[in-house]
Amino acid sequence: MTLQEKDSQYLWHPYTQHKTSQTPIAISRGEGALLWDENNKEYIDAIASWWVNPFGHSNKFIADAIYKQLTTLEHVLFGGFTHEPAIKVAEKLMEILPKNQQKIFFSDNGSTAVEVAIKVALQYFFNKNEKRTIIIAFENAFHGDTFAAMAASGISFYTQAFQGMFIDVVRIPVPVKGQEEASFNALKNVIQKHNCAGFIFEPLVQGAAGMVMYEPEALEKLIEICKENNVLTIADEVMTGFGKTGKTFAMDYVNADPDMICLSKALTGGTIPMAITTFTQEVFDAFYDDDINKALFHGHTFTANPTGCAAALASIDLLQTEEMQDNIIRINKNHLAFQKKIENHPKVITARTLGVIFAVEIKSDSEESYYGSMRTKLYNFFIEKGVVLRPVGNIVYILPPYIMTNEQLQKVYKTIEEAIEMV
Repeated sequence: MTLQEKDSQYLWHPYTQHKTSQTPIAISRGEGALLWDENNKEYIDAIASWWVNPFGHSNKFIADAIYKQLTTLEHVLFGGFTHEPAIKVAEKLMEILPKNQQKIFFSDNGSTAVEVAIKVALQYFFNKNEKRTIIIAFENAFHGDTFAAMAASGISFYTQAFQGMFIDVVRIPVPVKGQEEASFNALKNVIQKHNCAGFIFEPLVQGAAGMVMYEPEALEKLIEICKENNVLTIADEVMTGFGKTGKTFAMDYVNADPDMICLSKALTGGTIPMAITTFTQEVFDAFYDDDINKALFHGHTFTANPTGCAAALASIDLLQTEEMQDNIIRINKNHLAFQKKIENHPKVITARTLGVIFAVEIKSDSEESYYGSMRTKLYNFFIEKGVVLRPVGNIVYILPPYIMTNEQLQKVYKTIEEAIEMV
């Protein structure tokens, strides 16, 4: 049996309707920005395998760090114990995070990083004997698949089976160009009418919504409104963190600091699942008490896994090299040139770029759903051409590994141009 045949026999894949979807492609190896399937067909990984792999597949620098850690301490429980790799990760993050971030909490993935943040926002006020039960989020947000993260997400088909089972979330419009005042006013009205504990947002770029972008100044104003009303702010940097927007964090563009930050995906360079939620000292202090019931009773078996910490340290070291920073600038310049080339194409509604993120919205004769016919047609076309891209409805985005060559980028661009002509 082939790997594909065995897969069909045993496995259940994420975001997949197995009755109608094609059989998953069996990947046998990867190197740099390339993947090869079991038949040795080559693919360019133009989305860094769901945004996690900025330094390329089979990266030797990260692999060596993992191996070295495995020969010393592979794992130890983090309840009542600690270890040097976790402390080093904390020290490293304190150097590069907004200066108000003082405490870090480890978990397993982006959803759990968000889950921790939302639980902390709600318990923060509970510990102060103040009842606040509402979380504010953007329309069309995506924050993950665990229950609180799912509740904060605004993409309905992900959540419709669970309506009536969620924490209370009120949504406001995204402050895209021309809609800033509507977003500001909506936030003020929500805070006035409800007992709001926190506001969670994807800073500057809404990933799963189709790389929807808005300006730092708009986010500054929203954070300012929250601070004036003692509403905690949560920056979900799971997608945007570690260089994607051109700076280390999207919040580096913003002249306002959040109370919490959620990190995952590129944290370990695409090697080992790990996530971190960071907090201000003020937030932590609300849990620091003689009363044990005020503690944060949340944890994961593999919390602060030493091997994952070693991968994270190596990943951050790579990000900070001059070579990698130059790569981010190089990819951004290529994206901007491609944007200029196609943005006036008659079949293009809009094209946009921030850092290594590029997105193009293609005209359609009908309203396109998230997993609609155009999306399927585009996805299959890209796979046939040997390019891994996962369109969101009629929006095609690129979020490549930083080590992708100009030649590989040009092939991705050419394939997108061909797809635009095809639809």
